[in-house]
Amino acid sequence: METKPARVRILDAAHELMLTVGLARATTKEIARAAGCSEAALYKYFDSKEELFVRVLTERLPRLTPLLSGLAAAPGRGTLAGNLTEIARQAALFYEQSFPIAASLYAETQLKRRHDEALRAIGSGPHLPIEGLDAYLRAEQAAGRVRADADTYAAASLLLGACAQRAFAYDATETRERPPVDEFAARLAATLVGGISVADTPDDPRP
Repeated sequence: METKPARVRILDAAHELMLTVGLARATTKEIARAAGCSEAALYKYFDSKEELFVRVLTERLPRLTPLLSGLAAAPGRGTLAGNLTEIARQAALFYEQSFPIAASLYAETQLKRRHDEALRAIGSGPHLPIEGLDAYLRAEQAAGRVRADADTYAAASLLLGACAQRAFAYDATETRERPPVDEFAARLAATLVGGISVADTPDDPRP
């Protein structure tokens, strides 16, 4: 059986450990051991655990950033509602899968502060999806499909905030289940488009 390249094994091991024991407890030593390599070999591919965390998010989870970048670079393709639905769907899946990985950070204030500083140093962080969606909406605004007076940053924050909220809001209750991602994305996009689009409000996607 063909052995996976070391970098792939390290990413696989990091993803699994971050899911099972949490980001705070997934040390580079444990990740290297699970990947079947030395800790020194891990540092040949990744400068820090923070960089490894970012690579897990970008390479192992739904690809939100490339979607946003592609849409921002070529506004006017498809429909605004359709594009926002796909963004919401990818974002909801991304937060659903990444929240269990990062949740342990919020239990240790000092650790989270150090982690945030490391992410800023490598030019990453949770603000990037909002900025990416804001850039797309501003591009659509320039193309005439989003109202000139629309607050695109607020709209981006509302959509992605709702997607992040979906990741954990339904686990604490037995009376309501997390809404299916496709239905959730369509309803969220339709509501947002109703507030910012220059076109007529789209039909309500609910049956």
